[in-house]
Amino acid sequence: MMQLYGALVLFLTFSSACGLRCYSCTAADPKSCTDTTACSVLFNRCSSLKIGTNVVNKGCMTSPACIAPITCCEGDLCNGAVPTGPGVIVLLLSSALITLFI
Repeated sequence: MMQLYGALVLFLTFSSACGLRCYSCTAADPKSCTDTTACSVLFNRCSSLKIGTNVVNKGCMTSPACIAPITCCEGDLCNGAVPTGPGVIVLLLSSALITLFI
């Protein structure tokens, strides 16, 4: 159990040191956007912008720039096409599985 807490503390420390991560691409199919980027300190939101009828641009954004038609969200990789669960829950689940099998 201590290994699980150690992994959680390490993950949270690493996440806060690296800053926000967002999906970053320009694509016709939003589901094909799999590239990620670490946002600089100035950017505190992930963004999505629909360009035309079928092109989407995803990346990092600042709060004041989050105005229509730009959609912004808070949290790592929150601008993905496929909803993802909170990173801490995924970490806990993967750590528990690793602990069981190692």
